[in-house]
Amino acid sequence: MAAPDQLRQAAAEAIGTMLLVACVVGSGIMAQSLTHDPALALLCDTLATGALLTVLILIFAPVSGAHFNPAVTLALFTRGEIRAQRAVLYGASQIAGGVCGTVLAHAMFSLPLLGAGVTVRSGSGQWLGEGIATFGLLLVIFGSRASGHRVVAVAVGLYIMAAYWFTSSTSFANPAVTIARALTPTFAGIRMADAPMFMMVQLATAPLAALASRWLFAARPETASDQ
Repeated sequence: MAAPDQLRQAAAEAIGTMLLVACVVGSGIMAQSLTHDPALALLCDTLATGALLTVLILIFAPVSGAHFNPAVTLALFTRGEIRAQRAVLYGASQIAGGVCGTVLAHAMFSLPLLGAGVTVRSGSGQWLGEGIATFGLLLVIFGSRASGHRVVAVAVGLYIMAAYWFTSSTSFANPAVTIARALTPTFAGIRMADAPMFMMVQLATAPLAALASRWLFAARPETASDQ
């Protein structure tokens, strides 16, 4: 891969993750300030995040693949679809972009640029929720990508919107986003002490989902009954 292509792809991953985190954190701040109702604030956060994630995948998939997520990058590496150098570059870009997204959201709402997350998100139930959220996200990606990045974009956006509500953890499903959300004391935050376990679950789930999806979505030879 030529150096200009690597730079462009890393920039796409950083910018995409930055905008995603800015949306998650910023919409949480806006919703909480307007509603003062946790359920309604979560709904607002859900709609904004799902909508923007769909758009980000649509515009950046042709550039970098639109991972925006070290767990996605790790899953592709596990399947042998990207090399280690690219995986490391993407992971670093995603984490840097995520932190910048928190800074950007705080700056827009005139808050200190960084702070420690205070929302307690711990316990076996939440860890299980993160595992399910991450596993499901990767199944959606690998199961829909044969239909093109436009289908992936819609499928991922819808899945994340659903997973915000059916998982106990509200579906972080992304180590870069988890780090970024550990740096905000606002509605979308996570207590710093709880972030490492979330990330461990997400990264441990990624290879399992990669292998499971390879088996589940393996191409089958056509038969008469398939016609």
